[in-house]
Amino acid sequence: MQNRMPAWKLSLLMGVVMVFAGAARLAAQQPAAEPDTKKADQLREDLRQMIELARDRVFPALVNIHVVSVNYYDGKEHKSQSVGSGTIISAEGHVVTNYHVTSKGKKFKVTLADKQEISATLIGEDPLTDLAVIKLNLAELKSPSTTLPVAKFGNSDDLQVGDYVMAMGSPLALSRSVTLGIVSNTERVFAGGSDDDAEDMELEAGQRTGLFTRWIQHDSLIHPGNSGGPLVNLKGEIVGVNELGGNSMGFAIPSNLAKFVTDGLIKNKEITRSWIGVSFKSIEKTGFDKGVLVNSVVKDSPADKAGIKAGDVLLLIDGQAVTVRFPEEIPPLMKRIADVPVGSVIRVSYQREGQTANAEITTTKLEKDRGDEASLRSWGVTVEEITERMFRENRLESRDGAYVGSVRSGGPAQLAEPAMTAGDVIKAIDNEKIGDLHDVIKVYEKIMAMEPLPEFVLVEFDRAGKSHLTLLKPKPEENEPPPREVAKAWIGVATQPIIDKLAKKLGHPDDLGYRITRIYPNTLAAKSELKVGDIITSLNGEKLRPRGMQDSGLFARAVRKLKIDESAELTVLRGSAKEKVIVTLERTRLTPEEARRARNQDFELTVRELTFFDRDEHRWDEKIEGVLVEQAESAGWAGLGGLESDDLILKINQHEVKDLKSYKKAMKAIAKEQPQRVVFVVLRGVQTRFQFVEPEWKPNLPDDDKKAAGK
Repeated sequence: MQNRMPAWKLSLLMGVVMVFAGAARLAAQQPAAEPDTKKADQLREDLRQMIELARDRVFPALVNIHVVSVNYYDGKEHKSQSVGSGTIISAEGHVVTNYHVTSKGKKFKVTLADKQEISATLIGEDPLTDLAVIKLNLAELKSPSTTLPVAKFGNSDDLQVGDYVMAMGSPLALSRSVTLGIVSNTERVFAGGSDDDAEDMELEAGQRTGLFTRWIQHDSLIHPGNSGGPLVNLKGEIVGVNELGGNSMGFAIPSNLAKFVTDGLIKNKEITRSWIGVSFKSIEKTGFDKGVLVNSVVKDSPADKAGIKAGDVLLLIDGQAVTVRFPEEIPPLMKRIADVPVGSVIRVSYQREGQTANAEITTTKLEKDRGDEASLRSWGVTVEEITERMFRENRLESRDGAYVGSVRSGGPAQLAEPAMTAGDVIKAIDNEKIGDLHDVIKVYEKIMAMEPLPEFVLVEFDRAGKSHLTLLKPKPEENEPPPREVAKAWIGVATQPIIDKLAKKLGHPDDLGYRITRIYPNTLAAKSELKVGDIITSLNGEKLRPRGMQDSGLFARAVRKLKIDESAELTVLRGSAKEKVIVTLERTRLTPEEARRARNQDFELTVRELTFFDRDEHRWDEKIEGVLVEQAESAGWAGLGGLESDDLILKINQHEVKDLKSYKKAMKAIAKEQPQRVVFVVLRGVQTRFQFVEPEWKPNLPDDDKKAAGK
């Protein structure tokens, strides 16, 4: 069905067209006015200067933040790196940014406007507003007496729709940039569905944000990497902290809220808030003409204990009338309640089924949604602190224990009988009660320090209200060397099967077989009369008739049944003629799958020995020696130093690397020396590259401590 425009819209549109048409006729009858180009030029120049002055008040204080963070999933600890933006807001080096930039961060490197890179430490985070403060380590400046550029907060309440604003930051991890736009909404909230409920937003699983925020919506272009950067007005003041963006829209946390939070984080390292355990709904579509609807009440919360129920309409809070008609009015109400001191008594009046009643609600502290996490690496388990929210939403019987966040496939916890799984709650280990996350870490470290390790560990865990026992083998994670196949006969060629349809297209429908795609150099096959393009149709008189791609290895398997150093007769189709070629069989070559590997925990680097097929793939001759990088964790020492998969390590500092043995010897020497910088000379493609790795060595530990740290 075709959409039709309502009559009133059509009438209005026609009226507008007629007005513009009349104006055009009138203009045509008047003599054309001379354009005042000087005035226009002056206006453009004034605006340019205004933007330039505003930019220069904040831009020098803009910083790029490189974060190395630790995440826990798949039963393991994973490091990653990301980039965000921030602004220096104090002479002492405090920087405001987003919580989702610093979240789970373990290491912070900050690039200043003059390109200096210095480290920073985390001061505090506030997930509920997605704000965080880090502090620059000023002792690392080239001149510690340098006066830092500092940006100032402006009053976000003064912003109006249509005001010019600039977004500053490091989009897509590039160097600092500025974009210009206008404010399109000063009190944006995100409501879902047709009922206009203000939704809880989660930038990471299990962690709410934006409960107290009405975002500034603007069209200054931002991208990933701009997060945490300032939104700046034409006075050169920070009026917002950019948080979200997409589809040419940006959303910034208002500066008044940001200043309140950053001041609190700098002073107390956290923001303490009151909680009563309710969510609200605006009354615009409810039929009520005043108050705010209580949408839900958390069981055993302060509001629940005071007798408040879902469906009540709050009319007064501490004697002041409350009316929330629209979702945009909910965040200020939530903040008003959160800002009262913890333990305060809030007096409310409410309406229930036409009757008015009063209640006194004693607030409690609003706890964080997500707690700390840890990896029990040798057991293949990650565990989490059980927070109040996790306790409620998972309907746990108590907050005692440690929550299993993930389990590694094939690890001891997954192989236990019964197997452990995500969502289990560890209650006891070897009959030691587990009260919280710290208890499980302490017991784990104690067990893994035992010599010898116990054969089994008894774990008691809760799953959906049922108590289970399991036996777990506490064997440390080890990289077992891959099995090597016993040497068999081999012909040094690569082949592809020629099946019926392909054979028919090539003009020999009855001659199936294996087409030679490559003859490996420095093999006996290379010394024979075989040629690329030959189609091997029989081996020692036995016809080869592959039926499909599933038979691609049939020829190689047939050769392996023969004996090394013997001769084999191949019948090959070359053009339209068939020829006999005699080839001497040689030993199979080591494959990459069979290659020995070495994992270095310090550098988080896995390498393997170089094989015949690696040399052939990369076109390296026999003179090239070294070890191949199989994996360099992106945020490990090696990864941060730029080492990549398929790099061939030739030298480490002064140590030549020819094979796996010399590599291990070099890494052992490096660990003993603990240099400030380690230079890896690698071959990447056809280029030799120098990769500079800057380790952060742990202080020398006693042998017992080293053993515990290694586990």
